[in-house]
Amino acid sequence: MGAVSTVDRGPKQDRSRATRQRLLEAAVACLAEHGWAGSTVSVVAERAGVSRGAAQHHFPTREDLFTAAVEYVAEERSGALRALFPQDTTVDRRTAVSALVDLYTGPLFRAALHLWVAASNEEQLRPRVTELEARVGRETHRIAVELLGADESRAGVRETVQGLLDMARGLGLANLLTDDRPRRERVVAQWAVLLDEMLTD
Repeated sequence: MGAVSTVDRGPKQDRSRATRQRLLEAAVACLAEHGWAGSTVSVVAERAGVSRGAAQHHFPTREDLFTAAVEYVAEERSGALRALFPQDTTVDRRTAVSALVDLYTGPLFRAALHLWVAASNEEQLRPRVTELEARVGRETHRIAVELLGADESRAGVRETVQGLLDMARGLGLANLLTDDRPRRERVVAQWAVLLDEMLTD
């Protein structure tokens, strides 16, 4: 009996993981498309093709669902960025800057922005989003330092890297309203020049 139970548990866990992933992906898509007000658990569950009860089994509250969703995609995109540039790969600075800026111009950033706006008005949500953003920010900064080959023991380098990420976030905001690609490419090129001057011995 025990052996049968153990065998049966595997496919059930796989289905549970698949359901959780569908919910997370649907939540991010809904948040990006409809904003916080239009993204209810019912809407997400319907988009994911699961019942509301199944959604609440995985994520008891709406806040649990959306903070987990943004965290999930943030980790996925960080992983994709690392996969593009494996460790010990030499990357020219313009390519690195462009890749970092791209982190802020996709659906993840749009979804995160809606979550930030909601958190500014929702006391229950704010601490979760603040903690999540701090963690994602640290990871993005670490990846940026690696990609740029930046030596943060040198004066001003840490602030320069952080300035790049702040600039990338600003470009992502501009891109929400219009396709800002031509101006973005010029800014990326100029930042690459400035970083070469700042980071090269």
